[in-house]
Amino acid sequence: MRTRRRTSKRLGSANKGIRLVLAVLACLAAAPLLAGDLKPRTLDAFRRYESLTEARIAKQVSDPDVFLYINTLPAAERSRVYASLKRGDVYMIPLTTMDAPGRAITAPQGLIHHWLGAVFIPDADMAGTLKVVQDYDHKQDDYPEVVRSHLIGRDGDRFQAFMRLREHRVITVTLDAEFDIEYTERDPHHWFVTSRLTRVQQVENAGESDERDLPQGQGEGFLWQLDSFWRYVEQDGGVYVELEAVSLTRDVPNGLGSMIKPFITSLPKESLESTLRSTRRAVEKKAHLM
Repeated sequence: MRTRRRTSKRLGSANKGIRLVLAVLACLAAAPLLAGDLKPRTLDAFRRYESLTEARIAKQVSDPDVFLYINTLPAAERSRVYASLKRGDVYMIPLTTMDAPGRAITAPQGLIHHWLGAVFIPDADMAGTLKVVQDYDHKQDDYPEVVRSHLIGRDGDRFQAFMRLREHRVITVTLDAEFDIEYTERDPHHWFVTSRLTRVQQVENAGESDERDLPQGQGEGFLWQLDSFWRYVEQDGGVYVELEAVSLTRDVPNGLGSMIKPFITSLPKESLESTLRSTRRAVEKKAHLM
């Protein structure tokens, strides 16, 4: 009797969970219809956030003894993170840049997402790692979300690249994006990279004969801005890769916040973690083939 009651309770909880998931999926499918276009004040707030974040990063990477964000952690936590990375784990943490102590920066009608992650690639070296990550003609071979990519131009350590990105979360969204990427050598064992999204347009009817890019700032707002800050350190018999990403997306439609916001805010984290894992696999694969 007790077993049947426990089973009934578990089934009841499972059914509630399924109903909640179905409700969330239905809302997510409907949410794009309620989205608006990018507003100037939304972009201004993001630029303020990005400027303060970049100032902190510039100070951090100027010191080789710090360089990686994980080196700013308390000693005990730092040791745990390094041990975890050497075991093959991905380190992930949300960050927040404040306008002033206790004063957050909010983007009206938008959401600012700020995540940092890191991986360790054993037996890799800096030259081999950079060769892989600078291959913008073949990103689609290593990154599942990249449909196609190509190098637009290069001037020394500065690259311009195009990527068609596809994300599937209940609905499928395709974006045409261009990036300005600058590589900077602090010393042979420390490199940092700044990648800025310079153009992003949602693709309507992607893959069909009538596909077209919507004007910038129009569409469903799944990605309006993205700045990525990469740090590479060669030590401990491999390369540490740290990626910090600050992105701007649409806000959650009124009335759907408590249900949809956790899903929307999880996507930047999942995307960053996927990028780090894909980068590690790509470097390891290319090293194995050489």
